[in-house]
Amino acid sequence: MLNLALGFASCFLVTFVIVRYADVFGSLALDHDLKGVQKNHSAPVPRVGGIAIVCAAGITFAVGALFGVNPRGEPALLLLSAAPVLCGGVIEDLTKSVSPAVRLLCGFASALAGVYFLHAVVGRIDLPLIDQFLVITPIAVALTLLTVAGLTNAMNLIDGFNGLASGVAILVFGSLGYVAHQVDDWLVLSVSLTMIGAILGFLIWNYPAASIFLGDGGAYFVGFMMAELAVLLIARHPNVSAWYAAVVTIYPTFETVFSIYRRRIVRGRPAGDPDGIHLHTLVFKRLVRHGGMLQTTRQHSRRNARTSPYLWILSLIGIVPASLFWHSQVVLSLTALMFVATYVWLYASIVRFKAPRWLVASVSHEVTSRTAEQTRH
Repeated sequence: MLNLALGFASCFLVTFVIVRYADVFGSLALDHDLKGVQKNHSAPVPRVGGIAIVCAAGITFAVGALFGVNPRGEPALLLLSAAPVLCGGVIEDLTKSVSPAVRLLCGFASALAGVYFLHAVVGRIDLPLIDQFLVITPIAVALTLLTVAGLTNAMNLIDGFNGLASGVAILVFGSLGYVAHQVDDWLVLSVSLTMIGAILGFLIWNYPAASIFLGDGGAYFVGFMMAELAVLLIARHPNVSAWYAAVVTIYPTFETVFSIYRRRIVRGRPAGDPDGIHLHTLVFKRLVRHGGMLQTTRQHSRRNARTSPYLWILSLIGIVPASLFWHSQVVLSLTALMFVATYVWLYASIVRFKAPRWLVASVSHEVTSRTAEQTRH
């Protein structure tokens, strides 16, 4: 548990320093874009929270190696592998000048580094017709680059509201750590605990009110670590179904696939074009904000924070069965189908203004009460 505690404490303190002195760096650290199509905050906030998480991971891995609570070399190699995608994301956070294509290439570079340093290769997906081709190393490596870079970018895609990406990441790392404990994988367990602690230390500053954001660097780093640990579990342990990795991360993965389909097929636009109709955005606009208009920054922050629990619960549809049935391909495949069906139903219901009444978090009472109080005064 030292990894968990030290990750939490070190990230909490580093985040405090960043928040406290963010104004010193002015436009470099603060996100001043309040009107972008995917922006949902109402005041400039530092978006370099990923730096705190990386610092916490580095500190925890170093101290943990000294006390023998995590391996000495492999966590450092994992951090080294993450360097390209982390740098690409942080530079984008600071300069707003790194294109999506360059950041995707950084994701491929990090995935390739993981292949080289840690032998993290997707060698099977437990489908015989496809697995026979994965014995060919270049094909297996190509699939690894695609899946790792894909999940890395998927975490950045869902990073839209206070605590959303962080909460989902904690749940996924909790599952990875649990399965690693079941199969006695020291590396994956210790890194999972470290990431949970570090993200919790950050989350205190990000939810319910946001004093700092993950930023691209943070989302990419968290996504990459998540992807690498999932690949390592599959590569090292034949008794862990390859479908486990797909199902435990199905929320960010399917959100990305569905977004590409929606943009390219439905709307005929480039897949990389940002838009404001992700599921989490629709939840904010049509479920959480239902019943009243935004009046103050405080109300906006409350509604922002109320959005994330919807998606945390949705992600649990995949995470809980994956954690309990990590060795059963049948259960995992049925879980994947159930998640996809639930996601599509929920999305279609919200788009058509036919969401069930029990899903709507009405704020009319809050607005009415505040209006009445202002009238009395």
